[in-house]
Formats: sequence, structure tokens, C-alpha cells
Amino acid sequence: MRRERIPALLVAAGCVLVWALDWITVAEPRAWTVLASGAVVGAVALLPGRWTRLSLDRRALLAAPLSLAVTAALLLPDRGTGGSWGLLESAALLVLLARCARHTAPRRVIALCLLLWAAAAAAPLRMPSDDTAESAAFALTLAAAAAAGFGGYLRILDQRRARAVAAVREHERHELARDLHDFVAHHVTGIVVQAQAAQAIRESAPERLDPLLRSIEQAGAETLDSMRRLVRVLREQDSGSVRPQDLPAELSRLVADRPGAVLELAQAVRGVQLAPEVETSVHRLVQEALTNVTRHAPGARSTRVRLTTDGVRLTVEVANDAGDRRGHTPPGGRGGLGLIGLRERIEAVDGVLTAGPAEGGGWRVTGVFPLLPGLAGSRV
Repeated sequence: MRRERIPALLVAAGCVLVWALDWITVAEPRAWTVLASGAVVGAVALLPGRWTRLSLDRRALLAAPLSLAVTAALLLPDRGTGGSWGLLESAALLVLLARCARHTAPRRVIALCLLLWAAAAAAPLRMPSDDTAESAAFALTLAAAAAAGFGGYLRILDQRRARAVAAVREHERHELARDLHDFVAHHVTGIVVQAQAAQAIRESAPERLDPLLRSIEQAGAETLDSMRRLVRVLREQDSGSVRPQDLPAELSRLVADRPGAVLELAQAVRGVQLAPEVETSVHRLVQEALTNVTRHAPGARSTRVRLTTDGVRLTVEVANDAGDRRGHTPPGGRGGLGLIGLRERIEAVDGVLTAGPAEGGGWRVTGVFPLLPGLAGSRV
């Protein structure tokens, strides 16, 4: 059984138990009405979206009016003599209320929450005893307020995280734009120097002009490519980081600082060419992945940094075993933003980042980067 199915199965089992309690406690002549209403409202509110194909707002607009309609029908003179007003239905409405408070658009959230609150608080009026109905309605009013408050609290946390993610992405764009600015300046300087050399030898050694012109053409193509990326990510410049000048040596130093880590470079990797901004992104991926191993899996016995290539793309993989993490809380807590910023940087240079559990436990981070054709760029 896949782990992600366990919460859904637990929710389903809880719903069945609550519905069974309704079945036991509700009595004729309204039994089937309450049970059917609870099943329908529960399905609308709690079934996964891929099964119902209903948005959250539509769920609320179906569940609340249906519940209110059933309540109104059961307020007719013959109200019966049962003990349950529909526990599953009330629980489903409260869950839906909390979800709407968290996710619904601001212009609709108040109206939908009030509608769901009214449906949940009115359900006990189906009971024959006015005193019991009033007590239950008051309790459900408090429960609805708690559900709305909990959903609102989660909404605030979501907004804070969204702002933090945006700040991390913006920082990565700043840093990459600064790096690209430096690299473009380097390319343009080389073009100027070679053009000056071509002018100097035009009369004395014209046979040497063709290689210089080809070099200028290639450097110009690289510059245009870097400029394309620069325009895509350019923001205000801030003071900056430096590009690793020797990537294998830099990666070796990073790996040496992590006990149990090894660096594996396929032979073909040593001859590939990387754009300067790709080189810095490779360095950043390995650095961030090793940092995460230290923070989240300090008991890992081995960590492997592996670079391979198929001649078109460079694949960088950082994998660690599960180790023993019982009782370990990473410094600064879980749910950091490092991988978000890293994905932003890698996608900006036409790369792809994936991260997830490795076979047999542990964690794996993989980045796939484009190579430069020909002889230009930075040799790994």
C-alpha cells in the first residue's frame, strides 16, 4: 500500500464510523432523510477533487443549500422522535468551512463561510427537543467559529510562505542576473580584443583573419545566448558571488567537507563544455544538496555526488542513504526554501531539477543541465 493513501483511508474509515453512529441513533420517520443527506453532503465535501470534478466553491454551494433544505423539510409538523440530526453531515460542513476559509478567493470567502456556518448551526433544529436542539446549535456555532479561525490561520501561514518563496526566487534571479552580467562583460571584452587583433594583422598576416573572425562569431553567439538568459531573469543588481573557476576542484572541496561523501565523475564529463551560468548552477546544486544532507540526515553513512553526460546534457545527482534520524529536528525546522530557489536558478538556465525519496530510503536530488556545443564555454 502506498503511504499517501493511508490518510485518505483513515478519513474514509472515520466517515463510515460517524455515519454508522447516525444510523444507530436516528429514528423514523426521518431516518432515511438524515442518513441520505449525511452521505451526499459528506461525499460532496470530502471526496477527492479527481473523483467529483468540483471546485471548492461549488462544493460549498452544493452542500450548504442541500443541508439547509433538509433542515427546513424536517421542521414540518411531523418531526419524528430520533436522537441524531446528522453527525456526519455536520462534520463534513465544518471541514468544508475550514477549507473555504483557507483557500477561497477573498471576494467570496465571507459569503461562503457564512452559508456553511448557517447550514451547520441549523442542523440540530431537526431534533424534536427544543432544549437539546438549542444546546447542539450553540455548540456547533462555536465549532464553526473554531473551524473558520483555523482555516484563517492556515491562510495567513500560506500567504507568509508564498511571500517567502517569492523573496527566495527574487534573490536567485538577482544573483543569476549578476553572474550573467559579469559573464557577458567577459565575452564582449574578448570580442573587442580579437577585433583589435584582426585590425592589427589585416595587412601583415591576412591568412590569420579567418580563425579570428570565426572566434569572434562564436563568442558573439555565446554572448547573445547569455543575454537571452540575462533578459529573462534580470532584476536590480546587488553585490555578488563569484563563479567557481575550476568546477571539479570546487566540487571536490565541497565533498571533502562532508564525512562519508564521495565524488564520482564519469570520464566523458571531463571533456564537456558548460556555459558559465550553468557552471555556477551546478556548483550551487551540489552545495545546497550537501547542506540539506547535513541538516536533515546527519546520521547518513554515505553521500554520493555523481556527474554523468550523454553528450547533450549533464546530469548531476546527489544521493544519501536514510541513516538514523530518530528524534532529529533539523536546525531552523523543516520545510525550508532552499530547493525552491535552486529550482528557480536551474530552470532559468534551461535545466531541470527533481528531488525526492531514493530507493531503499534516503533522498536524491538530480539536476539536468544543457551542454555547450563546440569548444566554447568552461571545460569541466
